[in-house]
Amino acid sequence: MNLRDALKIRASEVTDETVYRDRRRLLAVFASLPALSLAGCADAEPPPASRTPVTPAQARAGFSTDEALTRYEDVTTYNNFYEFGTGKQDPSRAAKTLRTSPWTVEVAGECARPGRIALEDLLRGATEEERTYRLRCVEGWSMVIPWLGVPLADVLKRFEPTANAKFVAFTTLADRDQMPGLRVRSINWPYREGLRIDEAMHPLVFLATGLYGKPLPQQNGAPLRLVVPWKYGFKSIKSIVRIEFTERMPPTAWNDLQPREYGFFSNVNPDVDHPRWSQKTERRIAGDGAGRLFPQRIQTRMFNGYADQVASLYSGMDLKRWY
Repeated sequence: MNLRDALKIRASEVTDETVYRDRRRLLAVFASLPALSLAGCADAEPPPASRTPVTPAQARAGFSTDEALTRYEDVTTYNNFYEFGTGKQDPSRAAKTLRTSPWTVEVAGECARPGRIALEDLLRGATEEERTYRLRCVEGWSMVIPWLGVPLADVLKRFEPTANAKFVAFTTLADRDQMPGLRVRSINWPYREGLRIDEAMHPLVFLATGLYGKPLPQQNGAPLRLVVPWKYGFKSIKSIVRIEFTERMPPTAWNDLQPREYGFFSNVNPDVDHPRWSQKTERRIAGDGAGRLFPQRIQTRMFNGYADQVASLYSGMDLKRWY
C-alpha cells in the first residue's frame, strides 16, 4: 500500500490490525520527506489562565481503577518500541539485548544541580508506589496496567529547576549494538519526548520501574520509563537516559516526524480525530493466554478518564489546536 492509498482508509477500518501495520510502513515514507520540525512554535506556550491545583484527594482518586487489568502476558508481548522493531511482538523478542544495569541518567539544563547520576541514586529517597493506570495508544488500543515506580515530581524537585524551566525534555537510549531498530531510518533517533513543567510536576505523572510487582521488562521500557496516563501512549517515553529542563518547547520524536498528526500535547481527546482514523473508541486489549487477542471496543474518554485530575492544566486552551 502506498501513501496515497493509506490516506484513503475509512475511519471505520483504520483500527484493525492491518491498518496498524500500514502505519508502520508509512514510517519509511515519512522518513524520506523533508525534515519537519517545531520551527515557529518553539516558544509556544498556552494562554495565561488561572489553574486550580489538583487536591491530594483528587490525585489519589486517579491512582487506581476497578477496571479489569490487562494480562501480564499481553502487556509484555503487545508493545510499541521501534528501537526493537515495528511489529507488536518484535520488542518482546528483540529487547533481550538491552542491558539495563548499570544505568545512568543525565540531568541538565535550567536547574541548580545538574549532573550524571546512577539510577539507584536518582530514585534514592523516593517511596516506591503501585499505580494502576489506563494506557491509551494513539493507534486506538488500550490497556490497564499496574505500575511500580515513583512520582516524577519527587525526582525532579531534587535538581532544583530554576524559574526559566518551562518544559522538561526526555531522551531514550540510542545504542545500535543493543537496539537493532535503530538501523532503520524511521524516526530521527534518539527518541525524544517532553512535557510542560506543570504537567511534569503533576501528581499523576509517574516514573515506572516495574509492573505487576516485577521489575520492568526490557520491552516495556526498562529500567526507567515515563507514564503520563492522560496522554497518548507515545508521550510515555521508555528507557530514559537524559532529562533536561528547558525554557523553550523541546522537539519531540513523533511531532518532529509528522506534526500534523502528532501534537506536542497529545492529550487523549475523543472529539479530535487523528487525520487517518477516529479517536472516539478504542480496543481494550485482552487475551486468552495462548497469544490470541480478543479486543473489546469501548468508548474513549476525555483525558483518558482523568479529567477530574488534569482538566485545569488546560484551562483557556483550545484543545483542538493543542492536540
